[in-house]
Amino acid sequence: MRRVDPRRSRAVLGLLVLASVTIITLDARRGVAGSPVDPLRTATAAVVGPVETAADRIATPIGAIPRYFGDVSELRSENAKLQAENAALQSQLRASDAAANRARELDGIAMLADSSGFQTVTAQVVALGAAQSFSRTVTIDAGTRAGVVPDLTVINADGLVGRVLRAGPTTATVLLIVDGQSVIGGRLGNSMELGFLTGDGQVSDDGVLQFSLVDHTVSPRAGDVVVTWGSRNGAPYVAGVPVGSVVSVQSSPAELTETASVQPYVDFSSLDLVAVVTSSAEDSSTAMEAPKDSSR
Repeated sequence: MRRVDPRRSRAVLGLLVLASVTIITLDARRGVAGSPVDPLRTATAAVVGPVETAADRIATPIGAIPRYFGDVSELRSENAKLQAENAALQSQLRASDAAANRARELDGIAMLADSSGFQTVTAQVVALGAAQSFSRTVTIDAGTRAGVVPDLTVINADGLVGRVLRAGPTTATVLLIVDGQSVIGGRLGNSMELGFLTGDGQVSDDGVLQFSLVDHTVSPRAGDVVVTWGSRNGAPYVAGVPVGSVVSVQSSPAELTETASVQPYVDFSSLDLVAVVTSSAEDSSTAMEAPKDSSR
């Protein structure tokens, strides 16, 4: 290897130091006209500046990579939180809609019971199915412990639902009026003419009741209201409960009779809250008169 002369190195270092001191002195003594080293400084900046700018442009995105991934993670977390809050709000909205519907049903049942003088037990439909030879029944969550026994009238805010078939301690089976085996005594609300209603087994909006009048000379008309005829001691049907309205009339020239199709007021496909009529105003008046009869 080539040996470096120490004296030459010291001489070079001395020259560099002398040059640096000279430049510093000249730069410190600059006046209005500027420093003699300004051209050198400007040339150096012209060369180094673009390099620094390019390096900064390259380094800035690279330095932002950790922050980018941190922002993405934070956004994902925030998005998951918002989705959970949205699902909770939708669930609350659905629950509030159901609660509002039930509140309206309860108000309607209370109004119908008060106007008719009924004493009722409110219950909720918990199952839909067949019972015995009947095909259209529902199960409610009230039974004998609540005063529900067979052959009681069942209503809701819209009108007649059916009658109690059988009852256990905490549940009861209700036969719907649309059942094909169901027969109900009814009367035209405007003329009080009597007849019999039979179901067609349909719980959809297309389901209708067939109404045959006792007096074949009476002609029902579309829009006529049909209410319950009533039974002895109000069992199984109390009198005066709205059933439905006449939508069409069919004539039978051979038998000289007319049969009316009645659209029920109750929507059987969306049954929820119902009320079992445990006593009526008629029952109360009979009970009040009983002691007078027994004292004779």
